[in-house]
Amino acid sequence: MTEESTRQLKVAREIQRDMAEIIRSKGMAHFAGAMVTVSGVKISPDLSYAKIYISIFPSSKTEEVMGIISSEAKVLRGELGRLVAKQLRIVPELTFFLDDSLDYIEHIESLLKEDPKPDTEE
Repeated sequence: MTEESTRQLKVAREIQRDMAEIIRSKGMAHFAGAMVTVSGVKISPDLSYAKIYISIFPSSKTEEVMGIISSEAKVLRGELGRLVAKQLRIVPELTFFLDDSLDYIEHIESLLKEDPKPDTEE
């Protein structure tokens, strides 16, 4: 692993922790009663862009919550800037993505629980 990628990982972890705190501090009521979790962060090599992956429960509120978050992206970046001002020279541009891996896991589990159909051909 290069030094650069180690730095990227450290910065990504810090941003994930700080974004989770910002979202938690706003409360579920702010996000239409949905539970919003920051599940991961990927950051560009120059640390100027961050992809924030969030999961939303219940998934029925996904569209509404993603709308709220994208409309407040600048505000969230400003709050992040206040938290990381001492560690980072520039606050990365934030882009939010839905992490739907929980939905995928749920779907796979439901498929596994289904009764297999017996073969009728002989």
